[in-house]
Amino acid sequence: MKFEQNRGDGWAFEVEQRFHQSRSELFEYFGDAGNLEEITPPWLNFRILTPAPIEMSVGTLIDYKLRLRFVPVRWRTEIQVWEPPYCFVDSQLRGPYKKWIHEHTFEEIDGGTLMRDRVMYDVPGGKLIHDLIVRPDLEKIFHYRQIKLAVRFGEFENTRTAIGALNE
Repeated sequence: MKFEQNRGDGWAFEVEQRFHQSRSELFEYFGDAGNLEEITPPWLNFRILTPAPIEMSVGTLIDYKLRLRFVPVRWRTEIQVWEPPYCFVDSQLRGPYKKWIHEHTFEEIDGGTLMRDRVMYDVPGGKLIHDLIVRPDLEKIFHYRQIKLAVRFGEFENTRTAIGALNE
């Protein structure tokens, strides 16, 4: 996971993960908002409030609730870009961040697909809150997500190794 500070408007991070599955198969999984609950850590108590099925397209609004460090949070995102099977972008309209723009891209590579998440975000409280709370939380959340995805798509040879990694 690579973090960088932007010029005056927050931070960005990028996570890459390789899969043996096709771009279309991965996009189909990520294009189903209901799968977010499966790959979000249980300690966030994440729930989608928008009734299923959610028809994904530019302008789709999705409401969630979760707990960040025991604080209940309501979150609303809007799909700003929807280009199956290449990419989509969701942006926070209401929630815990001053800014949250999450780009999901899917690139065909030899033997499968490279999935890339790039998030540009800003937090109330600035650098101190970011460095002490937000960055460590995001690292744990995306680490959990990478392992869950590796298990889901058969990228872990040993289930016991995956379970141990989830408990780190």
